[in-house]
Amino acid sequence: MLIKSPSTNQQVFNRKTAAKYLGVSPNTLAVWACTKRYNLKYIKMGRAVRYRLHDLEKFVEERLQT
Repeated sequence: MLIKSPSTNQQVFNRKTAAKYLGVSPNTLAVWACTKRYNLKYIKMGRAVRYRLHDLEKFVEERLQT
């Protein structure tokens, strides 16, 4: 699910959509967040977890192999 953050007008994804964008499962993202395996920033609001598109793009860019 794509959400526009009202305060910053940034695109924000829920865990399921962010996982699809990265090509991993939502459970994998949950494990990464819990274990801090990767420095993938996320927003925690109560039980809801959101990922900014900018942070997902940065995460992918940092793993670019040449």
